[in-house]
Amino acid sequence: MQFADKTVVITGGASGIGAGLASQLMEIGAHVVIADRDAVAVQAVSERLGCAGFVCDVAQEEEIRKLVRYASDAAGPIDCFVSNAGLFDTQPGHAASAPDTVWMQNWNVHVMSHVYAARALLPDMLARGAGQFINVASAAGLLNQIQNAAYSATKQAAVSFAESLAITHGDAGIDVAVVCPQYVATPLIGLQDSDVQSGSGLLSAQEVARLIIAGVEERRFLILPHPEVGGFVRLRAQDHDKWIVGMKRLRATSLAKLGVDQAAHLYRLL
Repeated sequence: MQFADKTVVITGGASGIGAGLASQLMEIGAHVVIADRDAVAVQAVSERLGCAGFVCDVAQEEEIRKLVRYASDAAGPIDCFVSNAGLFDTQPGHAASAPDTVWMQNWNVHVMSHVYAARALLPDMLARGAGQFINVASAAGLLNQIQNAAYSATKQAAVSFAESLAITHGDAGIDVAVVCPQYVATPLIGLQDSDVQSGSGLLSAQEVARLIIAGVEERRFLILPHPEVGGFVRLRAQDHDKWIVGMKRLRATSLAKLGVDQAAHLYRLL
């Protein structure tokens, strides 16, 4: 997809990767609508960028439907929907220790929000024979996030759903991309661009946004802002048992050097 003159909706658009995408897409001529549940941030970012903004909790299907109606009225038929909203909380103890509310919140935000967007948009996109879904998952969706089972499980489900969209509707003009970054300096994990240092493995949100746009323009399904993730995936596929051993070692090193609540800072060890 070439984004000039296209209508693009971005959830989680008031900060991090979402705001970076909105800014860069505006620069190349897209009509952007950002959505976020933070009303103050939506107003501030939409006013700064000069785009439309909408307050939305993506975990609620009716709010996604309202967002689609608003964006269509504000900017025309939606050409591209970026499901970018996410959350990250370190689990409190063992792998099943997070309460049901946390598991369901992860499920609703990381998986069902993508499903809700597809339900709302596919009928019209299929009728037009054109449309794009960009689902932002995580390297955890291909590998695993130490100390966060709910995050890992739901991000893997997000990758699977993106695959289903591409397999089922790719021949009908629907393009799908799934984005699996590793470590990004965003408010989600308490970091910002000033934390990015050369060679640290930590990317800025703006750099990830640039790589997403490039990947979509090249019509790639799997977009890996950290290309080394592809190597890790191949190692995992070749010998899953050996990969598990390596991940256990990484977890032990993380606990020893960073502590139990520092899963978001594993980039320091890589």
